[in-house]
Amino acid sequence: MSSLPTTEYCPEAQCLIAAGLQSHVLVPSNAEYTQRIESYWCNSAKLRPACIVQPSSASEVATAVKALADAGQVFAVRSGGHGNWAGSNNIDGGVTIDLGLISSAEYDATTELAHIGPAGKWKHVYEELEKHGRVVAGAREAEVGVGGFLLGGGNTFYSGRVGFGCDNVVAYEVVLADGRIITADATGEYSDLFRVLKGGGNNFGIVTKFTMRTFSSGPLWGGYAAHPMEIMPAAAQAFVDFTANSSKDPDSTLNLSVCHMPHLGGSLAVAVCTNVAGVENPPAFRELREKPEILNNLKKTTLQEVLPYTSLPPNFYNTWYTLTFKNDASIIAKAHALYTQLTSKVQEKVAGGEFTTHCSFQPIPKYYTEHSVAAGGNIFGLERYAHDAILIQASVSVRTPELASWARPQVREMIEGIRKFAESVEDGICPWLYINYASPDQNVLQSYGKDNVDKMRNAAAKYDPKGVFQRLCPGGFKISAVKD
Repeated sequence: MSSLPTTEYCPEAQCLIAAGLQSHVLVPSNAEYTQRIESYWCNSAKLRPACIVQPSSASEVATAVKALADAGQVFAVRSGGHGNWAGSNNIDGGVTIDLGLISSAEYDATTELAHIGPAGKWKHVYEELEKHGRVVAGAREAEVGVGGFLLGGGNTFYSGRVGFGCDNVVAYEVVLADGRIITADATGEYSDLFRVLKGGGNNFGIVTKFTMRTFSSGPLWGGYAAHPMEIMPAAAQAFVDFTANSSKDPDSTLNLSVCHMPHLGGSLAVAVCTNVAGVENPPAFRELREKPEILNNLKKTTLQEVLPYTSLPPNFYNTWYTLTFKNDASIIAKAHALYTQLTSKVQEKVAGGEFTTHCSFQPIPKYYTEHSVAAGGNIFGLERYAHDAILIQASVSVRTPELASWARPQVREMIEGIRKFAESVEDGICPWLYINYASPDQNVLQSYGKDNVDKMRNAAAKYDPKGVFQRLCPGGFKISAVKD
């Protein structure tokens, strides 16, 4: 990385230069700056910071954070760059701390733990750990980054066995707002910080290393089956039955999406099925597999081969919303009906078919919380809900910001329609909102419950008393914005 004369740097970079980080700063005239901006997955995130700083170690992250805090300079933090909304991991006119150089994955055979950098892509993490015959509870998508996924909780192919991704973190190396580098774990001095980092986002500091439990890897059985859309809503009952019985087969996971993807021929219902123990055609999927199929590629395979099946295409403007509700076939059917209406609107609006829509249904059975509790608890508050639940992700992806602005209220209307219907069902709404799928106008942290909000407030006040990550780092869901 070549350096410019100090006089050619923007004012926002001066505090970083004074701190000795000049060789790590990228400005818009650098080719590397353009490359990093273009590497964001979502077009909405391709903002124009005044400069980017790329620290290569925790100590350099600490130097950058302290310099920016002392200067009162606004900043964003980027890990893998897969955030889906403007400002979540980038900033216009401020400084983006780009953790892209902190992406290693190392396995310790003595402890059977993995030490993983925040900017690693999960496909690379899995590839490295596979050399040792190990795996961790990470993302189900190849291009997603480690940091955002784990700080948001992380739903995985292994959740039936070990819970959410965050439940498998045993320690966080964290850079605090005052430049201290600490290690938070379940039993040490920073155990309160350890708890709130499990789903609390970027409210408390910058995590520069995740230490995770590993377990033996091996072949799995899985892939996807594409069905005609006509199987919906009849397939809703099969999904409900899968969720209700999932504790009997914790190795099997299911992601059922209704989607409109022109490159796949239009509207389809796609089931991504996996069994991480490698059991072929397990009984858990029988009811759904009996529905008519257009094609499937289900087979004994590897994790790396399955990862692309849940990937959404890059370089779109994306609108995502989420909701969690009771495991009830009537709510799924209503969600499908509202999704169909949404897709019809998008088809009428977007000329040439340059868009995708999808609504993904994912089981969140009650027994997942048992893994969370056994691991010391996370911050979601899911143990408050007495029923098996279903998590949905609804999205529209379009090519222009104008279309994205049009699409947002359309997706929000769909989600609110599902919510209203679910509220008519006894215990129909699960209060938890999954931060990694949420829109910025959704009340994510509030959904964790008052006790957990208080834990987050207390941790933020204790470890960031000057409110650096609340005032100067505007991206993400902020605990300071939660009203009583």
